[in-house]
Amino acid sequence: MAEDPDGPRVAVVTGAASGLGAAIARALTAAGWQVAGLDLRPSGETALGVEADVTDAGAVRAAVDRVERELGPVAALVTAAGVYEILPIEDVDEARWHRMMAVNLSGTATTCAAVVPRMVARGQGSVVTISSDLGVGGSQGDVHYAASKGAIVGFTRALATEVEGTGVAVNTVAPGAADTPMLEADSPWRSRDFLATLPVQRLVRPGEIAAATLFLLEAGTALSGQVLSPNAGATI
Repeated sequence: MAEDPDGPRVAVVTGAASGLGAAIARALTAAGWQVAGLDLRPSGETALGVEADVTDAGAVRAAVDRVERELGPVAALVTAAGVYEILPIEDVDEARWHRMMAVNLSGTATTCAAVVPRMVARGQGSVVTISSDLGVGGSQGDVHYAASKGAIVGFTRALATEVEGTGVAVNTVAPGAADTPMLEADSPWRSRDFLATLPVQRLVRPGEIAAATLFLLEAGTALSGQVLSPNAGATI
């Protein structure tokens, strides 16, 4: 999906400096997109790296302005910036709760608010938010993370309804536990006991999540408001 079939296809990926965001940025680049990475750190494997805090609405708007000046109209957005931690509810203090919501949920909303109206005005665009399988099914010790990611599913479906008929598609990818640095070496998601519960006996690979994201971005408006869950067979 692109603004001009003869011009560059421009995508913005938040959290593009590492983990899932970096994998998605690489997949989009390989597919011919010009990728602008928005992150707190430099996004080295992108056509343009812009350092911005997704919780800062003004910084995000300025970053998107720069992307459109330097690369062209944004035809695709992926909101992959996020944080994760495992804590029982009694240890989730106010600061931890608000940080999780600010980065995962508000960061998604802020970036969409900066990009989607431009897409609607042009009558074309595709958005993929990154939720989590935990946001759908929950898990012990993940109350604040699951809450933030579950809210992204609701946000995505509501936004898809809001832009229905404008030529803009909005979907979410809700991955299972993925093999990225976000999961520490002693994470329970890396344990043999957990992996044994998965049909494929391994964590989801970042490239698999990137492939799911690319599929949704290029599916057009035939798919909107959908949740795609690459989760190593955890839910069948």
